[in-house]
Amino acid sequence: MLKSLHIKNYAIIDELNIDFSGRLNIITGETGAGKSILMGALSLILGDRADTSVLMQADSKCFVEGTFMVAGKPAIAAFLQSNDLEEEAELTIRREIAANGKSRSFINDTPATLQQLRALASLLVDLHQQFDTLELGDADFQRTVLDALAGQATAVQTYKRAYQQWHQQQQQLAGLQEQKQNFNKELDYFQFQYSELEEAAFAENELENIEQELQLLTHAEGIKTTLNRVYYDLKESEQPILTLVKQMSSQLLQFKDYHSDVAAIAVRLQSAHIELQDIAGEVDRLNDAVQFDEKRIETINDRLALGYKLLKKHGLKTTAELLQLQNELQQKLQAVLNIDDAIAAKEKEVATLLAEAQRQATALSAARKQQTPSLEQQVNALLAQVGMPNARLKVAVTDTALHAYGMDQVDFLFDANKSNRFEPIRKVASGGELSRLMLCIKSLVAQSIDLPTMIFDEIDTGISGEAAKQVGIIMKKLADARQVICITHQPQIAGKADAHFFVYKGTRGDAITTNIRQLTQEERILTIAQMLSGEKPTTAALENAREMVMS
Repeated sequence: MLKSLHIKNYAIIDELNIDFSGRLNIITGETGAGKSILMGALSLILGDRADTSVLMQADSKCFVEGTFMVAGKPAIAAFLQSNDLEEEAELTIRREIAANGKSRSFINDTPATLQQLRALASLLVDLHQQFDTLELGDADFQRTVLDALAGQATAVQTYKRAYQQWHQQQQQLAGLQEQKQNFNKELDYFQFQYSELEEAAFAENELENIEQELQLLTHAEGIKTTLNRVYYDLKESEQPILTLVKQMSSQLLQFKDYHSDVAAIAVRLQSAHIELQDIAGEVDRLNDAVQFDEKRIETINDRLALGYKLLKKHGLKTTAELLQLQNELQQKLQAVLNIDDAIAAKEKEVATLLAEAQRQATALSAARKQQTPSLEQQVNALLAQVGMPNARLKVAVTDTALHAYGMDQVDFLFDANKSNRFEPIRKVASGGELSRLMLCIKSLVAQSIDLPTMIFDEIDTGISGEAAKQVGIIMKKLADARQVICITHQPQIAGKADAHFFVYKGTRGDAITTNIRQLTQEERILTIAQMLSGEKPTTAALENAREMVMS
């Protein structure tokens, strides 16, 4: 509930504080005194946009702060938690508008966005103005009313989860089917690419290896000539290097006993002789292995030509990338083979979920249709009570395709004059009729769901006497279980107040300002009497007012 409201420098309000009752709060005052200005200020902390035109003093900032009691409200606790805001029994919302037009918002002293304010406002306040009845003609609102009266909140949530599961799996099935269509379009192309790579049958690093082999074969004759020359010089020339080295070693060994360093050199020459012998053998082996093979060169050139062609075609650089592409194409081809099985499995899952969603939707529909006569009867009785005895509401529940809230279309139809021509509410109901119809519907819904603070801004225009009295009775009953704030011109409604606030104009210097104060019981009687008969109420008006307050 709204515990208090503090307003400073807004329109013609200099500064004021209001401490509200937890039940029925009535606000009255002369036309133009500023009653609706209070609602404008309240709208700021509920997320409405504003500019510097609302500033009473252009060089000072506007300040609006509301304190709400929110203990035991799970939806509000969930909102605070999801937005990383501190959870307390009291919730303070503040809005500041600077002289330069910059606006700042706070929730429990934490900066907040207008979007956050609006989301939170829907949980805190239900603001109902005379022409603010668009939701009454909204199909979602009409269905929500019917479900609330049928006690289907849990069933609706359970169905929504079932519908969402079915819808998600249906989307996945559509994705698989689209994937299959795309696969079918590209299947021949994938198959051609894969077959081309499979037929090429490249081994790992083959292109890189045969490039090296081609270099060897291309230079085979030069390599063999050089190897022959080296082998000849080592072993077969007129003075082979091996023979010379051996002779050098033998000559030095003659003098090993005379100088230790000579012996060491002789040993090193012996080691060199052994190493050169090994080299000669390796050169001979390499010489035998290196062969010029024109046919092999041709074969390699053909493989390289094929490989280069495929690399260029696919924008690749290595054999490994070609083999990776071949593997990916194989997987795509395999996916084409597997997708039919995946589609069949998904179709079975979707059918199961659809059957469950349809079962739950059918149960919802039955409950809605069962509740329809009761809703019509209760609303029509309340319409007669608030001065609309000829008005009738009819609830039409028609079958539709499965959607997020079931398989029904709920429409509220209205006949204001017993003509038996029921039309959609928005087409045939006047502003005053809409306001009273909304009040009747909300008074019923309030018994079924936990509505937030309800604010009614002059919705009683166009009624008086017994009808106004009955509107007051309905509001009083509403306030038994929740806070109600009502701006009214009707004494019959004002007489039902638990707390009666009076808005009046005053002066501060040369400026006219709006003020508000809570009336005592005697002040209430006088004010209501003035509402009945004028500035100087008659004795009868005073007695009538006293009866209204005391009853």
